[in-house]
Amino acid sequence: MKTVLHPTYFPDILLMATMVQTDCVWEVHDNYQKQTYRNRCNIATDRGMHSMIIPIIHAGGRQGRQKVKDVQIENVALWQRQHWRTLQTAYRTSPFFEYYEDDIAPIYQEKHPYLLDFNFRSIEILCNCLQIKFPTIKTTNYTLHPTTEIDARFLVNCKTEHRFEQQQYTQVFGDRHGFIKNTSVLDLLFNEGPNALSYLKQQNLEFLDA
Repeated sequence: MKTVLHPTYFPDILLMATMVQTDCVWEVHDNYQKQTYRNRCNIATDRGMHSMIIPIIHAGGRQGRQKVKDVQIENVALWQRQHWRTLQTAYRTSPFFEYYEDDIAPIYQEKHPYLLDFNFRSIEILCNCLQIKFPTIKTTNYTLHPTTEIDARFLVNCKTEHRFEQQQYTQVFGDRHGFIKNTSVLDLLFNEGPNALSYLKQQNLEFLDA
């Protein structure tokens, strides 16, 4: 059975493990909602967990809500430079940062007008680093309660703590802050390198009730 997922900004380990272990269908017809992983990802820094947030142009007035596929990035701000510098500062001493930095750095120089396109680009980069095929199947309409797929769209919510027992690995500042769960897969890549894929395949997804 296929699993419906939201494409997010450099997805977290939970979403990426679900993508790796199931047949993924990307939800592209939903309404944009604030405070989700649609435009943010969490990394582990010397100060603990840090959220990197992509600034967007919010719909206002009578327009109200907008489809996520129509959400535009506020590219006037120098957020890309800031995000890349944050990653460099957080992970330059990790075992595999130099191994992957040439794969990841270009996205912070590219200009994507739309958030959805940027998110797909970030996922494509992760797939290339993991040496797996990038899922391309997308929804054709919005279904509130899918009956033929597993609905894992709830994973996009950053305010919800999911029933997920994550296996620990060594993080750069783990001795200072302890293990920080469910960061962006970037954290896993920079710390575990080629072992990242097998790690994702080993994560228990029983919480999906699949």
